[in-house]
Parts: sequence; C-alpha cells; structure tokens
Amino acid sequence: MAGKYITFILDPFLYQFIIQLGKQLDFQELSSTLSAKVFGHPLLNDPKIPVSNEEIHKLYCYLKGDELNILHKSTAENLQNILRQEQIGSTEWRIDYMYDFCCRIIIEATYVSLYGRAPVNEQKRITELKEKFIQFDQMFPYLAARIPIELLGNTKRIRKELVSYFASEELDQRLNVAKIIQARKDLLACYSYLKDDHRAAHHFAFLWAALGNTVPAVFWVLYYLVKNPEALAAVRDEIDHVLQAAGQQPSPDFNINLSKEDLDSMVTLGSAVDEAFRLSSSSMNIRSIKEDISINSKEDQKIKLRKGDWLALYPSILHMDPEVYEDPEVYRYDRFIENGMKKTTFYKGGMRLRNYLIPFGSGASMCPGRYYALGEIKIFISLMLVSFDLEIIHGEKPVQPSKSRAGLGVMLPDSDVQFRYKLHQ
Repeated sequence: MAGKYITFILDPFLYQFIIQLGKQLDFQELSSTLSAKVFGHPLLNDPKIPVSNEEIHKLYCYLKGDELNILHKSTAENLQNILRQEQIGSTEWRIDYMYDFCCRIIIEATYVSLYGRAPVNEQKRITELKEKFIQFDQMFPYLAARIPIELLGNTKRIRKELVSYFASEELDQRLNVAKIIQARKDLLACYSYLKDDHRAAHHFAFLWAALGNTVPAVFWVLYYLVKNPEALAAVRDEIDHVLQAAGQQPSPDFNINLSKEDLDSMVTLGSAVDEAFRLSSSSMNIRSIKEDISINSKEDQKIKLRKGDWLALYPSILHMDPEVYEDPEVYRYDRFIENGMKKTTFYKGGMRLRNYLIPFGSGASMCPGRYYALGEIKIFISLMLVSFDLEIIHGEKPVQPSKSRAGLGVMLPDSDVQFRYKLHQ
C-alpha cells in the first residue's frame, strides 16, 4: 500500500507487546514527514535546518499538572465569554447547525486560550481565521495522502494566510499567551537557520493538532447526548449535582467553575465522552519497523516483522467488536460505567483486555495533548448542558461518521444537523 509492505495487527492481545517495542518501531519519522508535508515547515532533525525533536517533546510538560489546570481555567473563561456573545441573553429558541456551531466556539476558544488575545479588538480577524481553518481542514485528508498542494485549488494560498497569523511580529503583540506556546516560541527562536515563516508553520501545525480531532469529538459527544434524551438528562443531572456540591448555581452569564477534581468525578459524562470516541475515532497507529523482530501470538505462532516495512494497528476494529462491546453499533451513554465507577474491565474470548479503547494513539505516538482535549470537551459540554435547553430539529435525518477521514483520527459527520437551543430556565 502506497509503496510499502504493511503488517496489520488485528489481535488486541498483541497491542501491549507492540506498544512496548519502542526502540524497534519508530513513529516520529512518519509523523514528522506528514507534518512537514501538510503544514509546509522543514523536516524536524533535517541536517540543514536541525530542530531537536527531543527538546520539542520536553515542552509537553506544560500540558500536565498545574500548568494544565491553568490552561483549562483559561479555556473555561474563554468558552464562557464566547457563549455569552453567541446567546446575548436571549430566552427565545435559536436555530443553528450543530457542527458549524461547535467549530465556531471551539476554534476561537482554543486559539485565544493557547495564543492569547491581541491588544485591540480582533473579532473580524478571528472570524476569518475560523473560516480559513475549516477550508484547510477539509483538504487535510488529501494532503495526508500526499497529493501535491498545488493540485488542491486555493489550498496553498489559504495555508500561507493561516501561517501568517503566527508570524513573530503577530505573536509578539499577543497578551496572555499560554506557557507551552511561549516555550515553543522561545525554543524555535533559538534555531537561527529557521526562517520566520517556518517557525510560524510549526505554530500553525500545533494549533491544528489541538483542533483537528477535538472539534469533531465535541460534535459527536454533543450530538449523541442531544439525540438521546435519557443520556442528556443523566449527564445534566450529574453536572447539576457536582455544581450544587460546590455551592454553585448555573446562571445566564455562564459563570460556573469546574475544577479538575469536578471533571474527573463526572463518571456519566466521562462515559458519554468515551462512547462517542468509540463510535467516531478512526486513528490508524502506524510504525516504521527499524529492525527484524518476531512476536509470539496467543496461538504460539510467530509473527515476523521485517526491517523497512510498516506495522499498523487499527483500533476501530476493536471498538466495533461485538465480542468486546455488546451491540457495538448502538450508542450507550453508560457503557463505560460499572457500579457507579468508571468501567475498565472488558473481555474477548473470556480473557481480559488491557487495551480496550484507543482513541488517542498508543505508546510513543499517544497524543500529548489528550488531557487538555478531554478537559476542554468536558468543560464545553458542561456549559452547554447546564446553560441551554437543547433539541434536534424535528425531521432531521440521522448523522453518520463520514469515511473521508478513516484512519486519520476522529471522523467528521457526513452532513451537518440543525438543532435549536435557548437559555435553560
């Protein structure tokens, strides 16, 4: 496939052994090549323009612990501000397209939470950024398939315009930039061989990484909840209970505060998020095989992996396995709850699976921003459910995941769906 021999590992009991083969299997080379191709920056570790992969990865410490809590607090405040602007205090029903709505809110909230705000009003510029981002994102599968950007209409121009948002003179003016962005900015500035547009392209790649899967994931969580009244009521009740325990009352100005402990305690919301990921995530975990190795399967057969070939895991097959998940095509918001706690015991062939849900990659390729993404999703859903009454417009046809992004992450909906919302009384 694409000029490479690929071994697909379908036995989920082998996943744990594959994940442990860190030195014999390489993900970085593939991801760096893809990123350079899609976003137009030089290859990392290029001898001509060397950028240390290891130094960049060290910066992901800012997506954990106290720094993550600060980033989530900023994101929550930005989400609240944007929702205030959207609703303008109206108690009347408003109709919108759900995926477009999620795009507008999440793109702006993530952008200003990471890259800060300009010292002057930039609403028009942010609106343009959102529109260009969505246009570019639609071309992502073609760029990932290595189709030359010159053959994709005005995509090259749009990419150049998006990259310009992250030029040094632009970033230097912005206020309240997240620590991880400032640290990346400082690190990239150390490489004198990098042109400014190359540094800017790295920043654009980072923003896309923060949004490319989070936006559709937010949509699927919200869509499945609104489409299933029982699920919506259960999650809303849980959020209300957590807020009451913290002495907080939902108000029309969206002014609520949810700590990491609050978000972690929401087992029902967590299950609804996991179930949406199970149905919509379609990431293919690909590794380059660096040396000849053999793996023993449970049937005592040796699987030989050849140096230079690729190895692939496709967890979507596991996620839809009826032996692991009863009625896998059916949405069950409480599938990941057991005795009031998060369920972690799933079986296949009578044997317990160590890896049963893999929406964020695995091993060395596991998404370093997964904790930020999960927090942002839970904060957004909590704000929507405690603040609004939500309904799918009667007569709207069911939405299905589009296969256009299969293998590349969370799938987009095959069409948008109209819904209506008003302030929750």
